[in-house]
Amino acid sequence: MTASPVVVGVDVAKDRLDVAVRPSGEAWSTANDDAGVRALVARLRPLAPTLVLCEATGGFERAAIAALAAAGFPVVVANPRQVRDFARATGQLAKTDQLDAGILALFAERVRPTPRPLPDAAAQLLDAVLTRRRQLLEMLVAEKNRLGFAPQPLHRGIQAHIRWLERQLDDVTKELAGLIEASPVWRAKDDLLQSVPGVGPIVSSTLLGELPELGTLSHKQIAALVGVAPMARDSGTLRGKRMVWGGRASVRTALFMAAMCGRRWNPALKVFYDRLKAAGKPTKVALIACARKLLTILNAMVRDGKRWAVPAPRVQYSC
Repeated sequence: MTASPVVVGVDVAKDRLDVAVRPSGEAWSTANDDAGVRALVARLRPLAPTLVLCEATGGFERAAIAALAAAGFPVVVANPRQVRDFARATGQLAKTDQLDAGILALFAERVRPTPRPLPDAAAQLLDAVLTRRRQLLEMLVAEKNRLGFAPQPLHRGIQAHIRWLERQLDDVTKELAGLIEASPVWRAKDDLLQSVPGVGPIVSSTLLGELPELGTLSHKQIAALVGVAPMARDSGTLRGKRMVWGGRASVRTALFMAAMCGRRWNPALKVFYDRLKAAGKPTKVALIACARKLLTILNAMVRDGKRWAVPAPRVQYSC
């Protein structure tokens, strides 16, 4: 009989890494620092795992993931919601670091998620700048909302904070443009993406930094990854409405805004949107469909390295 392949689950905390191995059941903990990460890599080498899986934890996992990937291990960063749903399905309701590591290893063994290439340091920096820009926008909106309800004596301080946030937002936006300009590959992709009517610098930057898979997956796979693919809700005689959910919310938001612009200025999207509305589709449904169509177009353009071209009108023949 052949031996079962070895899989590893790593639960990441700020100061500690909890590790579980299947099928042996071996488990241990190490510090989440340079020495601890090196010790983890050294201990996993003789095991030759076929998959190492951990959760996205907001950045605490980056050093460990980078070291494991550099060592040649197939690494997957899982969505925490998926892993937690899997734990509940197995009846595991308690939650500790060691239990979480065991669940991650079991998830890797049973589900077998496919490893994807991890973003390099430049892509991670671009993603961090994009995240900071979103944070500044959220704070700016919050302060402007507070200004409408705050007592008059507080207006001066809130207005000063709004001006500071606006300056910070301008600086981050310039830094974003500088990062793209500094990379010949990104500059070429950015020029290609922005050739599409409705796609501006922010949408292009979001796609470059947060969707590195663009151009490498099929149109169905990329739509599911972003979260613009309609999900069925049918069971027995019940026929529910199709809905989109999950995926990468920030990318989906950027595509939705591009679709809102593109339905007016992009010939392909305009015709598609008008046809859906004429068929009685609600506005939001039509816009999500346009976002998915736009993503399909962009995915094919990046895959083929071709700039936007106005599609030729359909010719109708009559007898």
